[in-house]
Amino acid sequence: MTRPLPQEVQDEAAKHFDVTVRENTAPMNSDELRAGLRDYDGVIPTLGDLYTPQVFDDVPDPRCRILANFGVGYNHIDVTAATAAGLVVTNTPGAVTEATADTAMTLILMSCRRAGEGERLVRAGEWEGWHPTQLLGLHLGGRTVGIVGMGRIGQAIARRCHSGFGMKVAYHSRSPKTLDFPAERKESLSDLARAVDVMVVAVPGGDETHHLVDAKVLAAMQPHAHLVNIARGNVVDEAALIAALEQRRIGGAGLDVYEFEPKVPQALKALENVVLLPHIGTAALEVRTEMGLMSVENLRAFFAGEAVPNPV
Repeated sequence: MTRPLPQEVQDEAAKHFDVTVRENTAPMNSDELRAGLRDYDGVIPTLGDLYTPQVFDDVPDPRCRILANFGVGYNHIDVTAATAAGLVVTNTPGAVTEATADTAMTLILMSCRRAGEGERLVRAGEWEGWHPTQLLGLHLGGRTVGIVGMGRIGQAIARRCHSGFGMKVAYHSRSPKTLDFPAERKESLSDLARAVDVMVVAVPGGDETHHLVDAKVLAAMQPHAHLVNIARGNVVDEAALIAALEQRRIGGAGLDVYEFEPKVPQALKALENVVLLPHIGTAALEVRTEMGLMSVENLRAFFAGEAVPNPV
């Protein structure tokens, strides 16, 4: 295990394997990545453990046969290079869906209702009491939410917006979706940006989605609209987003992920019209436990000669 996981996960893994838990909570460095491939039969990597083609090239005959990723996103692992090296890669889909959708709703509400600004005002001792035009934000009822990527997580967010807040739903994805709620598919991302009051990014990370939300898409958004990103940081062009926020060309943003995390630009920190969370999309004990148990089950199945439940 490349970082400590909940105790229940460690205990379950110990029933099947000799387990080494790396106690450092930061991503593995280059030497540790290579040692993992060389010295262990299986690894449970986590976000930030960068398995690049060079890492696999440097360990031409790896002992490791499986990377059972802890998380649904696996853009930190070059799957093509891993496969070429003879490794299986798995992930943990499903376990993260509801918790990540909840985090998206947290960001939508915090951004649209200016909750971050309000809390800072109170904590700074500068709140002088209620008045009718203080911190006026965007009411969600009857507004339109735009979902970028209508997969499991995107659909869970859309259901919450539609059923819980009475919002209209629009989306952009590579193909039309059969959904259990009304939604309008937009042909282009710019078309979606023009049509919605809140746009939520819920696509996988990777080369195909790098800077998917760029300056052009941001320019298409309405001046009062808010952008929320719970996907991967580099899906949004961070510099272009900062410019749009600084110039008040959009209403605000809510971010749980960052292009170069854990680095968060000072320019973002200085802005009042953006909510900044420390990548807590799945940060609930029961969720992280379920994710870990899925990783362990992928390992168990692999070494038992069974089909792994969650190959990527």
